[in-house]
Amino acid sequence: MPPVQFSLDDSGATLDMGQTKVMTVITPTLTAPYEDRPNEGAVRFNVEYSPMASPSFQAGRPGEAAIEVTRLLERAFRDSRAIDQEALCVLAGHRVWSLSIDVHVLDNGGNLADACMLCTLAALMAFRRPDTEVAAGGAESGRARVTVLSPSAREPVPLSLHHLPLGISFAFFEDGELLVVDPDSTEEAAAAGLMTVVVNTHSDVCTVRKTSGIGISMTQVHRVVRLANSRAGQVMDGLKAALQRHDTSRVAARVRRHTRAAQEPGAPGRSVTVLASGAITGDSLCIDWGRGK
Repeated sequence: MPPVQFSLDDSGATLDMGQTKVMTVITPTLTAPYEDRPNEGAVRFNVEYSPMASPSFQAGRPGEAAIEVTRLLERAFRDSRAIDQEALCVLAGHRVWSLSIDVHVLDNGGNLADACMLCTLAALMAFRRPDTEVAAGGAESGRARVTVLSPSAREPVPLSLHHLPLGISFAFFEDGELLVVDPDSTEEAAAAGLMTVVVNTHSDVCTVRKTSGIGISMTQVHRVVRLANSRAGQVMDGLKAALQRHDTSRVAARVRRHTRAAQEPGAPGRSVTVLASGAITGDSLCIDWGRGK
């Protein structure tokens, strides 16, 4: 399992996989839902390749490689319903949590797809969003009040994840007979073909990405899937162990937080008033959780 560090505010994670370094930051914002999905929150992915990570990366608009990894993350986490988006609903038809998941490639040593996916999964498993309370207004007013509670008032809430997808990449050599798992940048450049298989802890195949190169037979595909499931189990065991260590640090931080709250009167939760039509009155609230708020 590559070394992973979690932010103390549970808003992200940083992963070192060989010479590759990736950081994922999750930002929740309270927004109105889509009209066709009034009971579901939104999840958006963005992958950014820093120009410092590799001479081939340029600042500005994301390149084709970054767009490919973004789509892979969308298929693995959002399209496969790994994230329970209904659990992000606060007030049906009016307010839901929208998660912006930004993945930053800080150093490129190869196998960016696996690194971005593992770092994102680690960040999602460690992430905590602020809890909320919904109080109905008077019958005549048609209003509801959504109160976002600070961590000192109530413990933040983890995400509901239906399954845990992991990407395992392979490089093919010698007409596909020789496989290299977790290829570095040199092996990727010399490979006859590359393939990423996304599997979960139930041994389900969530998605597959095959880049240009030699064709492979179904026998080889089945072999790759078996190897991916075996490798994913090992990586998941390491990730869960890292999360347990982080949970110990989180409990210690919780004790310190509640100790301070007992010594100092806590500030009331911030709130917005939402009309039955969905319009906002009073101060609108956009939370940048974990950024000093």
